[in-house]
Amino acid sequence: MFNKAFQKRWVIFAVGMVIGWIVLAACGAVTTATPEETEAATEPPTEAATEATTEEVPPVQTSGTLAEVQARGVLRCGIHPELPGFSFIDESGVNQGFDVSFCRAIAAAIFGDANAVEFTQLNADQRFPALQTGEIDVLIRNTTWTLTRDADLGLDFTVTNFYDGQGYAVHAADGITSVEELDGATVCVQSGTTTELNLADDFESRGLSYTPLVFADAAETFNAFAAGQCDAFTSDKSQVAGFISSQENPGDFVILAVTISKEPLGPVVRANDSDWRDVVAWTVYAMLQAEELGITSENIDEFMASDEVAVQRLLGTGDDDLGALLGLPKDWAEQIIRQVGNYGEVYDHYITPLGITREGTLNALWTDGGLLYAPPYR
Repeated sequence: MFNKAFQKRWVIFAVGMVIGWIVLAACGAVTTATPEETEAATEPPTEAATEATTEEVPPVQTSGTLAEVQARGVLRCGIHPELPGFSFIDESGVNQGFDVSFCRAIAAAIFGDANAVEFTQLNADQRFPALQTGEIDVLIRNTTWTLTRDADLGLDFTVTNFYDGQGYAVHAADGITSVEELDGATVCVQSGTTTELNLADDFESRGLSYTPLVFADAAETFNAFAAGQCDAFTSDKSQVAGFISSQENPGDFVILAVTISKEPLGPVVRANDSDWRDVVAWTVYAMLQAEELGITSENIDEFMASDEVAVQRLLGTGDDDLGALLGLPKDWAEQIIRQVGNYGEVYDHYITPLGITREGTLNALWTDGGLLYAPPYR
């Protein structure tokens, strides 16, 4: 018994010793360094290595639509063919308007040149296919943000830059003051729009009947109404006011007080391209932030030397380079304001003359009781 027990203990001891030697050998293989290696590891970094670690971070490499636009050297922007205040061609043959200005602002942000834009005029039926197929890079054309359009058309709405609502225009001579008086009337409406759908919903909810007279083009629709082919014309109130203001005798028409829908308007891009969406959205935000800070195209030089952090971040005059995060130059916002103006400047130049003021409306800055404001620049 003694010999067997002793033999068993000896085997266990021997196995344990072997395992221990294996573990020690493995640890030595991992941690053991030669004197030369140890000396090299404790040496301070060379001057070249130090310079490499302090080198400036390279600009963000762009991709998707932004990279395509940068490589092309011009922005392709889809606009309305003819909408007073929003999109029109002036006597010199130059595209002008509220929507057009935002196209130019994006170009100023990317290229430092507000004129680096190719405009494509699109009616309501053409606008979405043009964006979906890549014919244009961005659509800025009084287009209402809806769930169906956002989720089902392969598009992304960026930010609302104009809060609108649908209304009705009637002939002053008819003495109509309410929608109920339009029971059985003929109403001019543009096809392929939320306007057409809202018209049907509104008359159904009121228990009224009507005959729609439908046209593909907004100007053609209003002209038919102005010529007496319809008893009423319905569209976004800004569009109604714009067309009436362009008439020789605006007093011949009346806009009813009622607003029958919510019409948030703003730039639209193709879906699933967040970098491009950011560029378009923050271009609008830059114009809003500039207005909030009181920076205009006229006084921007006075702000370039400002020591106010919020101003420096927006204009790119401080240490922060927010433009690099968007794949844009450091002075991207400066170029927008300098070449196009802030939001208020653009609004006052193109929309206020239509009789659509901002005071007390959703299109005022949040500091004035409206809904317009930019997220923090930080």
